[in-house]
Amino acid sequence: MFPTPKPSLKLNTYAYESEPMVKATGFREYDARWLFGSEINLMGVEALGFGLGTLIGELGVKPDLVTGHDFRSYSASIKMALTNGLIAAGCRVRDIGLAVTPMAYFAQFDLDVPCVAMVTASHNDNGWTGVKMGANRPLTFGPDEMTRLKDIVLNGRFKMKEGGGYAFVENFPARYIADLTNRPKLKRHLKVVCACGNGTAGAFAPRVLEAVGCEVVPLDCELDHTFPNYNPNTEDMKMLHAMRDAALKYKADVALGFDGDGDRCGVVDNDGDEIFADKVGVMLARDMSSQHKNALFVADVKSTGLFATDPLLIKQGAKTDYWKTGHSYMKRRVNEIGAIAGFEKSGHFFFNKPFGRGYDDGLIFALAVCDMLDRNPGKSMADLKNALPKTWSSPTMAPHCADEEKYGVVDAVVKHFEAAQKNGGKVAGQPIRDLVTVNGVRVTVKDGTWGLVRASSNKPELVVVVESPVSETRMRDMFKSVDAVLRTHKEVGEYNQTI
Repeated sequence: MFPTPKPSLKLNTYAYESEPMVKATGFREYDARWLFGSEINLMGVEALGFGLGTLIGELGVKPDLVTGHDFRSYSASIKMALTNGLIAAGCRVRDIGLAVTPMAYFAQFDLDVPCVAMVTASHNDNGWTGVKMGANRPLTFGPDEMTRLKDIVLNGRFKMKEGGGYAFVENFPARYIADLTNRPKLKRHLKVVCACGNGTAGAFAPRVLEAVGCEVVPLDCELDHTFPNYNPNTEDMKMLHAMRDAALKYKADVALGFDGDGDRCGVVDNDGDEIFADKVGVMLARDMSSQHKNALFVADVKSTGLFATDPLLIKQGAKTDYWKTGHSYMKRRVNEIGAIAGFEKSGHFFFNKPFGRGYDDGLIFALAVCDMLDRNPGKSMADLKNALPKTWSSPTMAPHCADEEKYGVVDAVVKHFEAAQKNGGKVAGQPIRDLVTVNGVRVTVKDGTWGLVRASSNKPELVVVVESPVSETRMRDMFKSVDAVLRTHKEVGEYNQTI
């Protein structure tokens, strides 16, 4: 009988090499993330495979599963440990090898396989590992499945079955690239900076953009798991500034940047201005709703208020539903209500027919940007951006807060603003107009300026975003007010970046 996982073990001991270790906090709201070595070991990963296979059996799903891995130095070994556990639990595993996450999602459709377990830590620092999982394409696990998986793994409630097996799918990336590029080439000549932050997307993104007719300027596309320049994170200002510098240097029409596992994309325009993903979402929503009247969209609570107030979207009959942040929540909501697309400020974009299959793919996002430019031959990316109503937005800011503490802090912040609203208190000098508490708290004051506080779902951090339709000063006023509330909690540390 396989031993029950331990929450921690000392390195370089007999126990570490002979017992599974799985730290409980690695089970997030919609995927799993651990520091490899200190929070999970290979036997712990094998236990995760046992648990996932057991859960798939409980869900009554055909036990066929796609797996792949990002290029971090340890990801292949983690994938094989996971695969061993899955096979022992009766799963038939199809291994597509080195891949970006959306390639694994595509494989579920292309290989007609219901389940997925993609080994990746996405944009997290080197040293992290994780798994993105699902058993109902194109959806991935949410809190219910993750809570059940956590219980199975941590308590050793494994159910081993015979019938498991393994098959490697040769040259699968070619099938994924062909699916993306089997389309007419762009009519407009576009010079595109393709930035990959030395992440996995560097093996695939330049090929896709070239195949549709772009002149590609590669930036940090060589695979290097040490991430020598900056983390491949499309919300990281270091990455966006590198894209800006390259866009200006090479006089590019647009710079497109991809995160570590290729399911997100960031954009810098021809003037070198970073366009936060939610604003790009409004631009794409304008473009899509011009082709599909009365289009329905989903935006996460971190996103700009323009989805609801933009005059052109209103004129074209578009409607937007604000929903919980997180790729699993957003995917589910987009598919539940039949939205044509979903936009998340982090850069996860979800496209349904005729644009995609409902999952998040940074390359489909990138191609949608190129198509938008192609349909507007007389306008630059900056022109399309400048046509939006002006707002002043912050980047996504992330003050440190331990996983064990962050949800309690957010609950207290929610209660603070609920009490302020009830008692007629002011925020940033104005009365509260609206509170949205579907995911943390989004507080909007009389002039439309708003601030958001929520717990990060995959790192020991809080998430803070502010925006004002009035001025940069009002945006900063809101940040000061929100930060003043956070500073009353000693558990909240320094920000990764501020405005």
